[in-house]
Amino acid sequence: MIDLTAYAVVFDHPECADFRRVELTPPGTGDVVVRIDYSGISTGTERLLWQGTMPQFPGMGYPLVPGYESTGQVIWACPQSGRKVGQRVFVPGASCFGEIRGLFGGASSTLIVAGKRTQVIDDTLAERGILLALAATAHSAMRAPEGGFRMPELIIGHGVLGRLLARLTVLLSAQAPMVWETDPKRSRGGEGYVVTLSDDDPRTDYGVIVDASGADGMLDPLIARLAPGGEVVLAGFYSQPLQFDFPPAFMRRARLRVAAEWQPEDLQAVCRLASAGKLSLDGLITDCAVADQTQSAYEQAFSNPDCLKMVLDWRSIH
Repeated sequence: MIDLTAYAVVFDHPECADFRRVELTPPGTGDVVVRIDYSGISTGTERLLWQGTMPQFPGMGYPLVPGYESTGQVIWACPQSGRKVGQRVFVPGASCFGEIRGLFGGASSTLIVAGKRTQVIDDTLAERGILLALAATAHSAMRAPEGGFRMPELIIGHGVLGRLLARLTVLLSAQAPMVWETDPKRSRGGEGYVVTLSDDDPRTDYGVIVDASGADGMLDPLIARLAPGGEVVLAGFYSQPLQFDFPPAFMRRARLRVAAEWQPEDLQAVCRLASAGKLSLDGLITDCAVADQTQSAYEQAFSNPDCLKMVLDWRSIH
C-alpha cells in the first residue's frame, strides 16, 4: 500500500518556506515512487522564487514546491517504468502535489514521477548526487547546436555552476579556462585553472565566454573581451531584460547563445563521468540541514556568501 502523503517544502509566498504534509497524486502507468534522501537548494532559480522576482514562466505561481535536485531510492515501480525497487536515482523534480504547483517540485520526502525522467546513480554518490543537475547544465552549455563542444575559454562566476564548467572543461579538453570572480572567498578552490578579477586579466581575444553568474549588465564588458566571431553563452538565469551596445558587437561579429535546458543525454554523460571518478563533485556542498529546518536553511542558502551549496537531508523525516 502506497502512502499518498509526504512532507514537502511549500513556498506560500515569497520569503516563506513552510514545511508541511501534502497530498500526492496517485502513480500512473510508467511511474515510480521515490523516497528522497537529499535535495539541493538552487541559488539561481530558487532564489528568484524566494524573492518573488521570478519572471513569468509556465507553472509559475504560489503555493509551489521548489527544487529540482533530488536523490533517493525507488520504493515502488510500475512494471512499465523501466526502474526497479531498491535502485538509487536522481530526480529532476516532479509535479505530483495536486493543487500545489510543482514548477520544479523536488523538495519533498516522497516523489511520484515517470520512471523515464529518473537517472539511476551509484550509492557512493550519496548527497553529492544532487549536483548532477548543475553538472548536466554545465555540460549542456558546452554543447554546440551543430554538434560537438565549444569549450569555454573564460567563465564568469566561481559558484557551483562555474566550478563544474571549469572542471568539465579541464576534463574534456585538457585546457585550463580562465575564471572571473569578484568575491575573494569564492576565488579559492580552483582545480587546474586560474581564478582572478576581470581587472587583472588583460586578454581581449576570447573565443568562447560562458556567463554562469546570472548578473545583470554583464554583456558589454564581455563582448569587449571577445575575439572576432567570438561567442558569449548565457548559462545563468536572468530576472531582468538583457541589453548591449550594438557597435562593439557589430565590430567583433559577436554571437550570443542562450544555453539550452539540459537534456537526458547531458545527465547521462555527467553521471558516467562522476561514477567513474573522472568528474569530481567534491568540495561543492558546504552546508547541510535537516529538511524540517526549512526557513533557516533557505535564509542561509541565499544570504550567506560562504554557502556554496545547501543540501536538505530528508532521511529522518520518513
